[in-house]
Amino acid sequence: MATSSQAAVRWWWRYNFANMPGFLSNLLRLVRERRGTDMDFLCHHLLSERGEASQTVLAQEIIKSYKAMAPAERHNFFEMLCRNFGPDEAAIVRAAAAYKRMPDAANLAALSAAVEAPRQELLRRINTAARGTETLVAMRGHLLETAKNGTNFQALDLDLKHLFRSWFNRGFLRMERITWQTSALTLEKLMAYESVHEINGWPDLRRRLEADRRCFAFFHPALADEPIIFVEVALTKGLTANLEPLLDIHAPVLAPGQADTAIFYSISNCLKGLRGIAFGNFLLKQVVTELAAEFPNIKTYGTLSPVPNLSRALENRQDENGFTHERLSRLLADYAQPLSAASTRRDPVEAFLTMLKQPLAYREALTKPLERVSLAYLTQIQQNGKLYDPVATFHLSNGARLEHIHAFGNLRPYGLQASFGVTANYLYVPADLEENHERFVREGEIRVSHDLEREYKLVAEAWQGQSRKVKKASSSK
Repeated sequence: MATSSQAAVRWWWRYNFANMPGFLSNLLRLVRERRGTDMDFLCHHLLSERGEASQTVLAQEIIKSYKAMAPAERHNFFEMLCRNFGPDEAAIVRAAAAYKRMPDAANLAALSAAVEAPRQELLRRINTAARGTETLVAMRGHLLETAKNGTNFQALDLDLKHLFRSWFNRGFLRMERITWQTSALTLEKLMAYESVHEINGWPDLRRRLEADRRCFAFFHPALADEPIIFVEVALTKGLTANLEPLLDIHAPVLAPGQADTAIFYSISNCLKGLRGIAFGNFLLKQVVTELAAEFPNIKTYGTLSPVPNLSRALENRQDENGFTHERLSRLLADYAQPLSAASTRRDPVEAFLTMLKQPLAYREALTKPLERVSLAYLTQIQQNGKLYDPVATFHLSNGARLEHIHAFGNLRPYGLQASFGVTANYLYVPADLEENHERFVREGEIRVSHDLEREYKLVAEAWQGQSRKVKKASSSK
Protein backbone atom coordinates (compact mmCIF):
# COMPACT_ATOMS: atom_id res chain seq x y z
CA MET A 1 0.00 0.00 0.00
CA ALA A 2 1.46 3.36 -1.01
CA THR A 3 2.42 5.86 1.64
CA SER A 4 1.05 9.37 1.58
CA SER A 5 4.43 10.77 0.45
CA GLN A 6 4.61 8.33 -2.48
CA ALA A 7 1.09 9.24 -3.44
CA ALA A 8 2.02 12.92 -3.32
CA VAL A 9 5.02 12.35 -5.64
CA ARG A 10 2.86 10.41 -8.10
CA TRP A 11 0.27 13.20 -8.00
CA TRP A 12 2.99 15.82 -8.65
CA TRP A 13 4.30 13.99 -11.75
CA ARG A 14 0.79 13.26 -13.06
CA TYR A 15 -0.16 16.90 -12.60
CA ASN A 16 2.94 18.27 -14.35
CA PHE A 17 2.83 15.83 -17.28
CA ALA A 18 -0.88 16.57 -17.73
CA ASN A 19 -0.11 20.27 -17.66
CA MET A 20 3.29 20.14 -19.40
CA PRO A 21 2.90 23.36 -21.46
CA GLY A 22 1.99 25.32 -18.35
CA PHE A 23 4.77 23.65 -16.35
CA LEU A 24 7.41 24.59 -18.90
CA SER A 25 6.01 28.08 -19.22
CA ASN A 26 6.24 28.54 -15.44
CA LEU A 27 9.79 27.17 -15.48
CA LEU A 28 10.84 29.67 -18.14
CA ARG A 29 9.04 32.52 -16.35
CA LEU A 30 10.88 31.72 -13.11
CA VAL A 31 14.22 31.63 -14.96
CA ARG A 32 13.55 35.03 -16.54
CA GLU A 33 12.34 36.56 -13.29
CA ARG A 34 15.38 35.37 -11.37
CA ARG A 35 18.05 36.47 -13.83
CA GLY A 36 16.33 38.26 -16.70
CA THR A 37 18.37 37.50 -19.80
CA ASP A 38 21.54 36.50 -17.92
CA MET A 39 23.08 34.05 -20.39
CA ASP A 40 25.50 32.66 -17.82
CA PHE A 41 22.57 31.62 -15.61
CA LEU A 42 20.56 30.25 -18.55
CA CYS A 43 23.52 28.16 -19.76
CA HIS A 44 24.25 26.75 -16.31
CA HIS A 45 20.56 26.02 -15.82
CA LEU A 46 20.43 24.24 -19.20
CA LEU A 47 23.34 22.02 -18.19
CA SER A 48 21.67 21.15 -14.89
CA GLU A 49 18.30 20.12 -16.41
CA ARG A 50 17.61 16.42 -16.95
CA GLY A 51 14.20 16.58 -18.57
CA GLU A 52 14.26 16.75 -22.38
CA ALA A 53 11.26 19.09 -22.58
CA SER A 54 12.69 21.62 -20.13
CA GLN A 55 16.08 21.39 -21.85
CA THR A 56 14.50 22.28 -25.17
CA VAL A 57 12.67 25.29 -23.72
CA LEU A 58 15.84 26.63 -22.12
CA ALA A 59 17.84 25.98 -25.29
CA GLN A 60 15.24 27.89 -27.28
CA GLU A 61 15.52 30.83 -24.90
CA ILE A 62 19.31 30.86 -25.28
CA ILE A 63 18.95 30.80 -29.08
CA LYS A 64 16.42 33.64 -28.97
CA SER A 65 18.67 35.72 -26.73
CA TYR A 66 21.74 35.04 -28.86
CA LYS A 67 20.02 36.10 -32.08
CA ALA A 68 19.07 39.41 -30.47
CA MET A 69 22.68 40.20 -29.47
CA ALA A 70 24.71 43.04 -30.93
CA PRO A 71 28.36 42.27 -31.83
CA ALA A 72 29.67 43.60 -28.51
CA GLU A 73 27.21 41.41 -26.62
CA ARG A 74 28.26 38.37 -28.63
CA HIS A 75 31.86 39.14 -27.73
CA ASN A 76 30.98 39.09 -24.02
CA PHE A 77 29.00 35.88 -24.49
CA PHE A 78 32.00 34.16 -26.12
CA GLU A 79 34.23 35.32 -23.27
CA MET A 80 31.78 33.89 -20.74
CA LEU A 81 31.63 30.52 -22.51
CA CYS A 82 35.42 30.29 -22.61
CA ARG A 83 35.83 31.41 -19.00
CA ASN A 84 33.00 29.56 -17.22
CA PHE A 85 32.49 26.34 -19.16
CA GLY A 86 35.97 24.95 -19.57
CA PRO A 87 37.19 21.63 -18.12
CA ASP A 88 38.16 21.29 -14.45
CA GLU A 89 41.97 21.28 -14.48
CA ALA A 90 42.20 19.63 -11.05
CA ALA A 91 39.88 16.85 -12.22
CA ILE A 92 42.06 16.32 -15.30
CA VAL A 93 45.18 16.01 -13.15
CA ARG A 94 43.49 13.49 -10.83
CA ALA A 95 42.13 11.45 -13.74
CA ALA A 96 45.50 11.48 -15.51
CA ALA A 97 47.23 10.30 -12.33
CA ALA A 98 44.68 7.50 -11.91
CA TYR A 99 45.17 6.39 -15.50
CA LYS A 100 48.95 6.47 -15.09
CA ARG A 101 48.67 4.23 -12.02
CA MET A 102 46.25 1.85 -13.73
CA PRO A 103 45.79 2.35 -17.51
CA ASP A 104 42.55 0.40 -17.82
CA ALA A 105 39.36 1.15 -19.75
CA ALA A 106 37.55 2.63 -16.75
CA ASN A 107 40.29 5.14 -15.95
CA LEU A 108 40.63 6.01 -19.64
CA ALA A 109 36.90 6.75 -19.79
CA ALA A 110 37.21 8.88 -16.64
CA LEU A 111 40.12 10.79 -18.16
CA SER A 112 38.21 11.37 -21.41
CA ALA A 113 35.23 12.67 -19.43
CA ALA A 114 37.43 15.01 -17.40
CA VAL A 115 39.16 16.42 -20.48
CA GLU A 116 35.92 17.24 -22.30
CA ALA A 117 34.77 20.75 -21.51
CA PRO A 118 31.20 21.12 -20.14
CA ARG A 119 30.90 23.64 -22.98
CA GLN A 120 30.58 20.75 -25.44
CA GLU A 121 27.58 19.28 -23.63
CA LEU A 122 26.09 22.76 -23.43
CA LEU A 123 26.42 23.12 -27.20
CA ARG A 124 24.87 19.69 -27.75
CA ARG A 125 21.86 20.71 -25.66
CA ILE A 126 21.47 24.01 -27.51
CA ASN A 127 21.49 21.95 -30.69
CA THR A 128 18.36 20.06 -29.56
CA ALA A 129 16.14 23.12 -30.00
CA ALA A 130 14.54 24.21 -33.25
CA ARG A 131 17.13 25.95 -35.48
CA GLY A 132 19.82 24.95 -32.98
CA THR A 133 22.27 23.70 -35.63
CA GLU A 134 21.68 26.81 -37.74
CA THR A 135 22.38 29.04 -34.72
CA LEU A 136 25.58 27.23 -33.76
CA VAL A 137 26.90 27.42 -37.33
CA ALA A 138 26.14 31.15 -37.37
CA MET A 139 27.81 31.45 -33.96
CA ARG A 140 31.06 30.00 -35.28
CA GLY A 141 30.86 32.39 -38.22
CA HIS A 142 30.64 35.30 -35.77
CA LEU A 143 33.48 33.76 -33.79
CA LEU A 144 35.73 33.68 -36.85
CA GLU A 145 34.91 37.32 -37.53
CA THR A 146 36.13 38.29 -34.06
CA ALA A 147 39.38 36.43 -34.73
CA LYS A 148 40.10 38.89 -37.56
CA ASN A 149 40.23 41.61 -34.90
CA GLY A 150 42.85 39.72 -32.92
CA THR A 151 40.49 38.25 -30.32
CA ASN A 152 41.25 34.65 -29.45
CA PHE A 153 38.39 32.37 -28.54
CA GLN A 154 40.28 29.26 -29.60
CA ALA A 155 38.81 26.97 -26.92
CA LEU A 156 35.23 27.67 -28.04
CA ASP A 157 36.19 27.45 -31.71
CA LEU A 158 37.84 24.05 -31.23
CA ASP A 159 34.78 22.72 -29.41
CA LEU A 160 32.44 23.87 -32.18
CA LYS A 161 34.74 22.50 -34.87
CA HIS A 162 34.97 19.16 -33.06
CA LEU A 163 31.20 18.85 -32.86
CA PHE A 164 30.65 19.97 -36.46
CA ARG A 165 33.01 17.28 -37.75
CA SER A 166 30.64 14.73 -36.24
CA TRP A 167 27.37 16.44 -37.11
CA PHE A 168 28.39 17.20 -40.69
CA ASN A 169 30.18 14.00 -41.56
CA ARG A 170 29.59 12.45 -44.98
CA GLY A 171 26.95 10.05 -43.67
CA PHE A 172 24.57 12.93 -42.85
CA LEU A 173 25.00 14.80 -46.12
CA ARG A 174 22.92 14.26 -49.24
CA MET A 175 24.03 15.32 -52.69
CA GLU A 176 21.50 16.90 -55.03
CA ARG A 177 21.76 18.11 -58.58
CA ILE A 178 20.70 21.74 -58.89
CA THR A 179 18.56 22.47 -61.95
CA TRP A 180 16.40 25.30 -63.21
CA GLN A 181 13.49 23.51 -61.52
CA THR A 182 15.13 23.64 -58.08
CA SER A 183 13.32 25.90 -55.59
CA ALA A 184 13.80 29.62 -56.14
CA LEU A 185 15.00 29.96 -52.54
CA THR A 186 17.89 27.55 -53.13
CA LEU A 187 18.75 29.15 -56.49
CA GLU A 188 18.89 32.58 -54.86
CA LYS A 189 21.26 31.21 -52.22
CA LEU A 190 23.49 29.76 -54.93
CA MET A 191 23.79 33.20 -56.48
CA ALA A 192 24.59 34.72 -53.09
CA TYR A 193 27.14 32.06 -52.09
CA GLU A 194 29.06 31.79 -55.38
CA SER A 195 32.54 32.85 -54.28
CA VAL A 196 34.70 32.15 -57.36
CA HIS A 197 32.86 33.56 -60.38
CA GLU A 198 30.01 35.88 -59.48
CA ILE A 199 26.61 34.96 -60.92
CA ASN A 200 25.23 38.13 -62.52
CA GLY A 201 21.50 37.59 -62.36
CA TRP A 202 19.03 34.95 -63.49
CA PRO A 203 20.14 34.70 -67.17
CA ASP A 204 23.69 33.97 -66.01
CA LEU A 205 22.46 31.32 -63.58
CA ARG A 206 20.21 29.73 -66.20
CA ARG A 207 23.14 29.32 -68.63
CA ARG A 208 25.11 27.61 -65.86
CA LEU A 209 22.29 25.07 -65.52
CA GLU A 210 21.86 24.25 -69.23
CA ALA A 211 22.23 20.75 -70.72
CA ASP A 212 26.04 21.04 -71.04
CA ARG A 213 26.43 22.22 -67.46
CA ARG A 214 25.96 20.50 -64.12
CA CYS A 215 25.70 21.85 -60.60
CA PHE A 216 25.75 19.61 -57.53
CA ALA A 217 25.41 20.56 -53.86
CA PHE A 218 25.58 18.92 -50.46
CA PHE A 219 22.67 19.51 -48.06
CA HIS A 220 22.27 18.68 -44.35
CA PRO A 221 18.93 17.59 -42.83
CA ALA A 222 19.16 20.21 -40.06
CA LEU A 223 19.58 23.08 -42.55
CA ALA A 224 16.60 23.04 -44.88
CA ASP A 225 17.15 24.58 -48.35
CA GLU A 226 20.64 25.66 -47.23
CA PRO A 227 23.44 24.33 -49.46
CA ILE A 228 26.63 23.48 -47.59
CA ILE A 229 28.94 23.41 -50.60
CA PHE A 230 28.36 23.28 -54.36
CA VAL A 231 30.38 22.66 -57.49
CA GLU A 232 29.74 23.88 -61.04
CA VAL A 233 30.76 21.70 -63.97
CA ALA A 234 31.08 22.36 -67.69
CA LEU A 235 30.81 19.48 -70.17
CA THR A 236 33.24 20.26 -73.00
CA LYS A 237 35.46 18.91 -75.72
CA GLY A 238 38.88 18.85 -74.09
CA LEU A 239 40.37 20.92 -71.28
CA THR A 240 40.31 24.66 -71.86
CA ALA A 241 42.75 27.39 -70.91
CA ASN A 242 40.18 30.15 -71.20
CA LEU A 243 37.45 30.85 -68.67
CA GLU A 244 35.34 33.08 -70.91
CA PRO A 245 33.64 30.34 -72.99
CA LEU A 246 32.57 28.64 -69.77
CA LEU A 247 30.91 31.79 -68.37
CA ASP A 248 29.60 33.38 -71.57
CA ILE A 249 25.81 33.31 -71.27
CA HIS A 250 25.54 33.45 -75.07
CA ALA A 251 27.87 30.50 -75.68
CA PRO A 252 26.20 27.75 -77.74
CA VAL A 253 24.98 24.76 -75.75
CA LEU A 254 26.98 21.62 -76.52
CA ALA A 255 25.05 18.37 -76.81
CA PRO A 256 26.22 16.43 -73.72
CA GLY A 257 26.74 13.30 -75.83
CA GLN A 258 29.49 15.13 -77.73
CA ALA A 259 31.46 16.04 -74.58
CA ASP A 260 34.58 14.11 -73.60
CA THR A 261 35.66 16.29 -70.65
CA ALA A 262 34.10 17.51 -67.42
CA ILE A 263 35.63 20.73 -66.11
CA PHE A 264 35.05 21.77 -62.50
CA TYR A 265 35.27 25.52 -62.84
CA SER A 266 33.87 26.69 -59.50
CA ILE A 267 33.51 25.19 -56.04
CA SER A 268 32.07 27.30 -53.23
CA ASN A 269 31.76 26.70 -49.50
CA CYS A 270 28.55 28.40 -48.45
CA LEU A 271 28.57 28.84 -44.67
CA LYS A 272 31.35 30.74 -42.94
CA GLY A 273 30.75 28.83 -39.72
CA LEU A 274 31.73 25.55 -41.41
CA ARG A 275 35.10 26.81 -42.58
CA GLY A 276 37.75 24.16 -42.02
CA ILE A 277 35.25 21.27 -42.16
CA ALA A 278 36.18 19.12 -45.18
CA PHE A 279 33.40 18.56 -47.73
CA GLY A 280 34.96 19.23 -51.13
CA ASN A 281 36.85 15.96 -51.44
CA PHE A 282 33.69 13.90 -50.89
CA LEU A 283 31.65 16.09 -53.20
CA LEU A 284 34.06 15.93 -56.15
CA LYS A 285 34.47 12.16 -55.87
CA GLN A 286 30.72 11.62 -55.83
CA VAL A 287 30.23 14.02 -58.74
CA VAL A 288 32.79 12.08 -60.78
CA THR A 289 30.88 8.88 -60.02
CA GLU A 290 27.57 10.49 -61.03
CA LEU A 291 28.92 11.91 -64.28
CA ALA A 292 30.70 8.68 -65.22
CA ALA A 293 27.41 6.81 -64.87
CA GLU A 294 25.45 9.40 -66.88
CA PHE A 295 28.07 10.09 -69.58
CA PRO A 296 30.31 7.10 -70.43
CA ASN A 297 31.85 9.22 -73.20
CA ILE A 298 33.50 11.54 -70.63
CA LYS A 299 37.03 10.33 -70.00
CA THR A 300 38.73 13.43 -68.63
CA TYR A 301 37.93 15.14 -65.31
CA GLY A 302 39.76 18.36 -64.61
CA THR A 303 39.46 21.93 -63.41
CA LEU A 304 39.95 25.43 -64.65
CA SER A 305 41.00 26.96 -61.36
CA PRO A 306 41.84 30.45 -60.15
CA VAL A 307 45.19 31.37 -58.63
CA PRO A 308 43.68 33.68 -56.02
CA ASN A 309 46.65 35.06 -54.08
CA LEU A 310 49.37 35.39 -56.71
CA SER A 311 49.35 39.21 -56.79
CA ARG A 312 49.44 39.36 -52.99
CA ALA A 313 52.42 37.02 -52.87
CA LEU A 314 54.33 39.09 -55.43
CA GLU A 315 53.67 42.29 -53.50
CA ASN A 316 55.27 40.85 -50.34
CA ARG A 317 58.91 40.67 -51.42
CA GLN A 318 60.26 41.14 -47.90
CA ASP A 319 59.25 37.63 -46.86
CA GLU A 320 62.38 35.47 -46.98
CA ASN A 321 60.18 32.44 -47.71
CA GLY A 322 58.49 34.12 -50.65
CA PHE A 323 59.31 36.06 -53.81
CA THR A 324 62.53 37.80 -52.80
CA HIS A 325 64.33 39.85 -55.43
CA GLU A 326 67.02 37.16 -55.68
CA ARG A 327 64.53 34.38 -56.30
CA LEU A 328 62.65 36.37 -58.91
CA SER A 329 65.94 37.20 -60.59
CA ARG A 330 66.82 33.51 -60.88
CA LEU A 331 63.32 32.57 -62.06
CA LEU A 332 63.34 35.30 -64.73
CA ALA A 333 66.94 34.82 -65.89
CA ASP A 334 65.92 33.13 -69.15
CA TYR A 335 63.64 36.06 -70.00
CA ALA A 336 65.88 38.96 -68.93
CA GLN A 337 66.49 40.36 -72.40
CA PRO A 338 62.89 40.37 -73.73
CA LEU A 339 61.58 41.74 -70.43
CA SER A 340 64.05 44.61 -70.45
CA ALA A 341 63.41 45.26 -74.13
CA ALA A 342 59.65 45.53 -73.55
CA SER A 343 60.11 47.89 -70.62
CA THR A 344 62.17 50.93 -69.74
CA ARG A 345 63.74 49.05 -66.80
CA ARG A 346 67.12 47.33 -67.18
CA ASP A 347 66.58 45.07 -64.18
CA PRO A 348 64.38 42.18 -65.41
CA VAL A 349 62.70 41.87 -62.02
CA GLU A 350 61.72 45.54 -61.98
CA ALA A 351 60.69 45.29 -65.64
CA PHE A 352 58.48 42.28 -64.88
CA LEU A 353 56.81 43.89 -61.86
CA THR A 354 56.29 47.19 -63.68
CA MET A 355 54.60 45.52 -66.64
CA LEU A 356 52.31 43.59 -64.29
CA LYS A 357 50.68 46.91 -63.43
CA GLN A 358 49.22 46.84 -66.98
CA PRO A 359 49.47 43.15 -67.90
CA LEU A 360 47.28 43.24 -70.99
CA ALA A 361 49.47 45.94 -72.54
CA TYR A 362 52.49 43.60 -72.33
CA ARG A 363 50.75 40.31 -72.93
CA GLU A 364 53.28 38.81 -75.34
CA ALA A 365 56.34 39.65 -73.24
CA LEU A 366 54.74 38.52 -69.97
CA THR A 367 53.18 35.20 -70.96
CA LYS A 368 56.10 32.79 -70.44
CA PRO A 369 57.72 34.51 -67.43
CA LEU A 370 54.32 34.87 -65.76
CA GLU A 371 53.62 31.16 -66.21
CA ARG A 372 56.98 30.26 -64.69
CA VAL A 373 56.50 32.57 -61.71
CA SER A 374 53.00 31.15 -61.26
CA LEU A 375 54.38 27.61 -61.20
CA ALA A 376 56.80 28.69 -58.49
CA TYR A 377 53.96 30.28 -56.57
CA LEU A 378 51.77 27.16 -56.74
CA THR A 379 54.49 24.68 -55.80
CA GLN A 380 57.17 26.45 -53.73
CA ILE A 381 55.77 29.14 -51.42
CA GLN A 382 54.66 27.79 -48.07
CA GLN A 383 52.95 29.26 -45.03
CA ASN A 384 52.83 27.46 -41.69
CA GLY A 385 54.20 24.33 -43.31
CA LYS A 386 51.53 24.23 -46.05
CA LEU A 387 51.32 25.51 -49.59
CA TYR A 388 50.46 29.20 -49.68
CA ASP A 389 47.76 28.82 -52.30
CA PRO A 390 44.50 27.35 -50.89
CA VAL A 391 43.19 26.16 -54.26
CA ALA A 392 46.39 24.25 -55.03
CA THR A 393 46.31 22.74 -51.55
CA PHE A 394 42.70 21.63 -52.01
CA HIS A 395 43.17 19.92 -55.37
CA LEU A 396 46.58 18.39 -54.69
CA SER A 397 45.43 17.02 -51.33
CA ASN A 398 42.47 15.46 -53.15
CA GLY A 399 44.88 13.55 -55.38
CA ALA A 400 44.77 15.70 -58.50
CA ARG A 401 47.88 16.61 -60.48
CA LEU A 402 48.84 20.04 -61.75
CA GLU A 403 48.31 19.77 -65.50
CA HIS A 404 48.77 23.21 -67.11
CA ILE A 405 49.25 26.87 -66.18
CA HIS A 406 47.79 29.54 -68.44
CA ALA A 407 48.71 33.19 -68.46
CA PHE A 408 45.66 35.33 -69.22
CA GLY A 409 43.11 32.55 -68.83
CA ASN A 410 40.77 34.85 -66.86
CA LEU A 411 40.61 38.39 -68.20
CA ARG A 412 37.71 39.49 -66.02
CA PRO A 413 38.59 42.35 -63.65
CA TYR A 414 38.68 40.18 -60.52
CA GLY A 415 40.92 37.66 -62.29
CA LEU A 416 43.38 40.33 -63.39
CA GLN A 417 43.40 41.85 -59.93
CA ALA A 418 43.98 38.59 -58.04
CA SER A 419 46.37 36.81 -60.39
CA PHE A 420 47.03 38.98 -63.47
CA GLY A 421 44.64 36.62 -65.30
CA VAL A 422 46.47 33.36 -64.56
CA THR A 423 44.46 30.12 -64.41
CA ALA A 424 45.48 26.50 -63.81
CA ASN A 425 44.23 23.08 -64.84
CA TYR A 426 44.29 20.27 -62.27
CA LEU A 427 43.55 16.80 -63.60
CA TYR A 428 41.66 14.14 -61.65
CA VAL A 429 42.72 10.68 -62.83
CA PRO A 430 40.62 8.22 -60.78
CA ALA A 431 43.29 5.48 -60.81
CA ASP A 432 45.94 7.86 -59.42
CA LEU A 433 43.95 9.79 -56.82
CA GLU A 434 44.76 7.71 -53.74
CA GLU A 435 48.48 7.43 -54.46
CA ASN A 436 48.79 11.15 -55.27
CA HIS A 437 46.86 12.04 -52.11
CA GLU A 438 49.09 9.89 -49.89
CA ARG A 439 52.31 11.24 -51.37
CA PHE A 440 51.18 14.83 -51.04
CA VAL A 441 49.88 14.51 -47.47
CA ARG A 442 52.73 12.38 -46.13
CA GLU A 443 55.73 13.67 -48.07
CA GLY A 444 54.61 16.94 -49.63
CA GLU A 445 55.20 15.47 -53.09
CA ILE A 446 53.45 17.41 -55.87
CA ARG A 447 52.44 15.57 -59.00
CA VAL A 448 52.69 17.54 -62.23
CA SER A 449 51.95 16.60 -65.82
CA HIS A 450 54.62 15.36 -68.20
CA ASP A 451 54.49 18.73 -69.98
CA LEU A 452 55.37 20.55 -66.74
CA GLU A 453 58.02 18.17 -65.39
CA ARG A 454 61.06 19.93 -66.84
CA GLU A 455 59.81 23.41 -65.96
CA TYR A 456 58.90 22.22 -62.46
CA LYS A 457 62.44 20.92 -61.88
CA LEU A 458 63.93 24.16 -63.16
CA VAL A 459 61.65 26.23 -60.90
CA ALA A 460 62.50 24.13 -57.83
CA GLU A 461 66.23 24.56 -58.47
CA ALA A 462 65.88 28.31 -58.98
CA TRP A 463 63.84 28.61 -55.82
CA GLN A 464 66.53 26.85 -53.78
CA GLY A 465 69.27 29.03 -55.25
CA GLN A 466 70.83 26.56 -57.67
CA SER A 467 71.17 29.15 -60.41
CA ARG A 468 73.89 27.31 -62.37
CA LYS A 469 71.66 24.28 -62.80
CA VAL A 470 68.87 26.54 -63.94
CA LYS A 471 71.01 28.13 -66.61
CA LYS A 472 72.30 24.76 -67.79
CA ALA A 473 68.80 23.37 -68.03
CA SER A 474 67.51 26.38 -69.92
CA SER A 475 70.34 26.33 -72.42
CA SER A 476 69.42 22.83 -73.53
CA LYS A 477 66.04 23.93 -74.87
